[in-house]
Amino acid sequence: MKETFEVHNVKCGGCANTLITSLKKDFGDVSVDLDVTPRQITLDIKEDKKEDLKLKLRSLGYPLVSDELSGFQKATTTAKSFVSCAIGKINS
Repeated sequence: MKETFEVHNVKCGGCANTLITSLKKDFGDVSVDLDVTPRQITLDIKEDKKEDLKLKLRSLGYPLVSDELSGFQKATTTAKSFVSCAIGKINS
């Protein structure tokens, strides 16, 4: 069943490309809506994989909810987001 989740720290198309590439192998097709803030991802996901998705997004520096932002050191999150942007731009 397709579900949509709000994801924070996705700043640009480069971040979106990196996110799609990173999630695709574990979760299949993922789309990112860059026209809304916070960004939204849509994917086919089973209930038992939601926690895995949440952990994967957090490890990449893209928490699902703003409350989780406090769990990251700002510099680390910014660095991860910057690296994701750079990688996404290189790959696109």
